[in-house]
Amino acid sequence: VQLQASGGGLVQAGGSLRLSCVASGMVSSINSMEWYRQSPGKQRELVADITSGGATKYADSVKGRFTITRDNAKNTVYLQMNSLQREDTAVYLCAAVYTHFGDEVVAGRSWGQGTLVTVSS
Repeated sequence: VQLQASGGGLVQAGGSLRLSCVASGMVSSINSMEWYRQSPGKQRELVADITSGGATKYADSVKGRFTITRDNAKNTVYLQMNSLQREDTAVYLCAAVYTHFGDEVVAGRSWGQGTLVTVSS
């Protein structure tokens, strides 16, 4: 599974951005898709995830502000980020958790490249 993220940029505090992540390859093997973020000096944080059935989970720090959705027809997951704060500044990475049933069962997590979100005051 290959992932291509986009949509980052510079935004003022209180503003909004929408990130996109397009999956290609063995997309039928994807179980769930995730958005992480990482900023300097901090551990990578799981921001939100969505299962193939549409169930979602969020980090407490973004609940009520961020929304994760997926368009299965486009093999794309989105992260709508509203009411952005300086603390949201980070590189955002998308990931796909997959299980491929072939001659062997192969399970893992694929990562896309990051997209930088910078929130200014």
